[in-house]
Amino acid sequence: MIDLSTDYLGMKLRTPLVPSASPLSQEIGSIRRLEDAGASAVVLYSLFEEQLRQEMLELDHHLSAATESFAESLSFFPHASEFRLGPEGYLEHIRKAKEAVKIPIIASLNGATVSGWAKFAKEIEQAGADALECNIYYIPTDPDLKAADVEQTYIDIVWAVKSAVSIPVAVKISPFFSNLANMAKRLDEAGADGLVLFNRFYQPDIDLDELEIRPNVLLSTPQALRLPLTWIGILYGRVQASLAATSGVHDPQDVIKLLMVGANVTMPCSSLLRNGINHLRHMERGMVDWMERHEYESVRQMQGSMSQQRCPDPSAFERAQYMRAVKSLQHLLVRGA
Repeated sequence: MIDLSTDYLGMKLRTPLVPSASPLSQEIGSIRRLEDAGASAVVLYSLFEEQLRQEMLELDHHLSAATESFAESLSFFPHASEFRLGPEGYLEHIRKAKEAVKIPIIASLNGATVSGWAKFAKEIEQAGADALECNIYYIPTDPDLKAADVEQTYIDIVWAVKSAVSIPVAVKISPFFSNLANMAKRLDEAGADGLVLFNRFYQPDIDLDELEIRPNVLLSTPQALRLPLTWIGILYGRVQASLAATSGVHDPQDVIKLLMVGANVTMPCSSLLRNGINHLRHMERGMVDWMERHEYESVRQMQGSMSQQRCPDPSAFERAQYMRAVKSLQHLLVRGA
């Protein structure tokens, strides 16, 4: 019997298959289907920092509206239920999800500043979430803003959220740091229970007919796997935090590769949006088949076996391997000449 169980954020999960934040978790029925298909936990769709700000602005508007009128104008105040915009609806969604399924529910906050995060993180915990993923989506554009200040923003968010809650907190970050290994170490020391590698920055496109800037969301491809594969392999054994891989997780082979470099869990998204929720069953069956053929009895047995620490050729994760790759391209050019 193959043991697919793994530990993530202090939780024992049945398998390392944890669907990442996406529209698939917006409906309770879809969350049930994810559980039935084999998801061992689900990261809910993200609540954006802008939604928290909008709620505060609208609440302030409603409370101050018509205050200069007569006493009868008290009837103009909206009922409390009307305050239930994005944030309140998100909390209710957590409660309903917890009632509907047995697997852990991981809430997700997406933002870039400390303001408001800690307070709402506490409310997320009270709503019953098993853990919280902080998706820090930060694109600095101020040329006078120093790199150290950007990095400190991440640390401040982690400190604030960890101080507010007792549930595990994962941090989803980008790869765009001058020294990602150092940043991972600092987040680990700040109390992050997990690191999710990596979030994707969506670049805009231009509509040449309408002459407008348009969002252009592209689903990931299997080639996107290489970046989390590289960095999880480097960070394994160097940080205490759990390591989650997202972006490029499309097939059972992708899951196995990520486990072998040290991932605790893998987080498919684009592959489920393309192929449907039942693609999780295919991924799990493929994992079991591969492990049986290669005589692995458990996920733990393979975890980290091909990390930088344990790899027979540690330079495969570093510059020396880059030079080999460039030379291999040169050989291809010679053959094609």
